[in-house]
Amino acid sequence: MKPLKIVAVSAGLGVPSSTRLLADRLAEATRQRLAGDEPARAVEVRVVELRDLATDIAHNMVTGFPSPALAEAIEAVTEADGLIAVTPIFTASYSGLFKSFFDVIDNTALIGKSVLIAATGGTARHSLALEHALRPLFAYLRAVVVPTAVYAASEDWGTGGSGPGGALTERIDRAAGELAALALGRAATAPAAEPADDAFDVVPFAEQLAALRAD
Repeated sequence: MKPLKIVAVSAGLGVPSSTRLLADRLAEATRQRLAGDEPARAVEVRVVELRDLATDIAHNMVTGFPSPALAEAIEAVTEADGLIAVTPIFTASYSGLFKSFFDVIDNTALIGKSVLIAATGGTARHSLALEHALRPLFAYLRAVVVPTAVYAASEDWGTGGSGPGGALTERIDRAAGELAALALGRAATAPAAEPADDAFDVVPFAEQLAALRAD
């Protein structure tokens, strides 16, 4: 049985980086969930640091050809059973480095890929960037994004929130569990909900508009 591969992409720029720290914690939490659910199956975890590939990504944007290091990182991402994508929030959105990396990946390469999205920022006010920027990006790439997105503001690291039982730790554990379930293919085996007997038929808006005009 081949090992499950979990790849975390970190777009942090600093050293040390809170973005890398969040990527590491998400990757480890996912590994633990997979190891607990499938103890006989090996789990491989890798973190791709985009900071180290920034020049290669820029060259690829201009020339259309990846360097060996960038090509190897892209291969790791596209072959992963589960992907963790973590970016710092710049100007209320993902960073340019983060976006550029996913721009140089073929836009069909992540179809059906299980993805956990996460971000770091200086204030909790930017947490909605996960929903208005990152989630639409991966929806466009036709990836399967887990319901729980994880945002870590500066205060999350400086309080008990990042410790055992803290709010950030709870979000990390919940998101990791969702990614582990998708990586194991459980979502595909979940029974579909039965529609209620009195459910209304949904008429497309275009048909409603045409009917009104006909009147």
